[in-house]
Amino acid sequence: MSAGAFSFPHAQNRARALGEIHARPYVLVPSPRVIFQLAFMLDGGSGVDHAVMAKLSQQLGISPPGRDAHHHALPWGPGTLRWEQHTEFSTWFWDGPLPEKFNGEVTAHPFGNGFQPPGPLISGVRLEIRPDGPSTESAIGLFDPTSLCHSKVMNGQAEIYTDFRQNGDGLTQILVVDRGMTRTGTGALVQRLLDIETYRTLAMLGLPLAQTLSPEIRRIEDGLTRITQRMKEETRNDADDVLSEITQLAADLEANAVLSLYRFGASRAYYEIVQERIKALGEVAVTSFETLGMFLERRLAPAMRTCQAVEERQAKLSRKLTRANALVRSWIDVELERQNAALLAAMNRRAELQLRLQQTVEGLSVIAISYYLVGLFSYLIKAIGHDPPIDASIMIGLFVPIAVLLVWITMRRIRKNHATADVQSSRTRLLKSS
Repeated sequence: MSAGAFSFPHAQNRARALGEIHARPYVLVPSPRVIFQLAFMLDGGSGVDHAVMAKLSQQLGISPPGRDAHHHALPWGPGTLRWEQHTEFSTWFWDGPLPEKFNGEVTAHPFGNGFQPPGPLISGVRLEIRPDGPSTESAIGLFDPTSLCHSKVMNGQAEIYTDFRQNGDGLTQILVVDRGMTRTGTGALVQRLLDIETYRTLAMLGLPLAQTLSPEIRRIEDGLTRITQRMKEETRNDADDVLSEITQLAADLEANAVLSLYRFGASRAYYEIVQERIKALGEVAVTSFETLGMFLERRLAPAMRTCQAVEERQAKLSRKLTRANALVRSWIDVELERQNAALLAAMNRRAELQLRLQQTVEGLSVIAISYYLVGLFSYLIKAIGHDPPIDASIMIGLFVPIAVLLVWITMRRIRKNHATADVQSSRTRLLKSS
């Protein structure tokens, strides 16, 4: 088979779609090891985050990441600094040699005084991988027993300890006891634990917003209740005021809904990731201890239900406001129809009066035209001669009814022609509209 036998034109974004599955490979982590991972919010934009990594790379004489890159790694002291950019945050991962004591000082990490954070810190983890021994037993004693989680994973090849509390540096401490893991298995376990801590913090960002919105939703609900009670009393004369109040409540609700739309959606997505990572751990409970999954579910689930309840209240309240708005508008439409009907009746009365006035004017115009016509006839008779066979006054008197009759017939014919033209015009408009 020749090398170019399958060199067909590629679909757009094919390379990106194929490469995405390899975008986050597990880091091959040796044991023992200490790992720091910090997650920063991208409030200043992804460009600021990218610039910080580019500056660090240039300081070490390493090519910076490309403008479209979302992953980058560079050696830092005895370990490796790995940067990864996500939708609204970025993670900075560094692994190095394990200090002698648990939570002991590590001086070679990149997050010292010279490090410029790309944004506000949202999550920080210090994870230590230690072999089983006396140092491990003493380290376990440093955790808070009231929230200590302990479980076995990877078919007993590792044990996890954490109390989800922060040390003096503000980092969540996690201890992994190595009982024979491979570097690949260690890397997979580390990635899952780091994801659980990072995403559970991000998932909880929806709770403060939900707690803030609850009083506002209650205010809108009370306002709608007050309005519906007014509507129940059939105060249709106040329909305009009621509609104005409903519109204001709807505007306030929609503003809050838009504000919370992204945050609640992101919290749901992060919570699902946490659940997936916990499931992938395959924890086995240890007697007298909670697993990580049990501990987080007991605390995360109520928070997520609170966010969901606020979303559902917003949606239901929006539908109620829409129905109330439609009802008030129907009142206003009915009132407008009544006003229009009264206006049409007044217009009909004015039209009838105009018709009667027109008929009166037509009658007077018959008399006036007949008068002028008789006058013309009198001039004609007088112009014939001084001795007509019949007296001129008698001829003029006889001509008066004839003139009136002629004028009346002419006016009637003109009015009939106008009516016929109106009927034909109406038929033409109906045909065009149909």
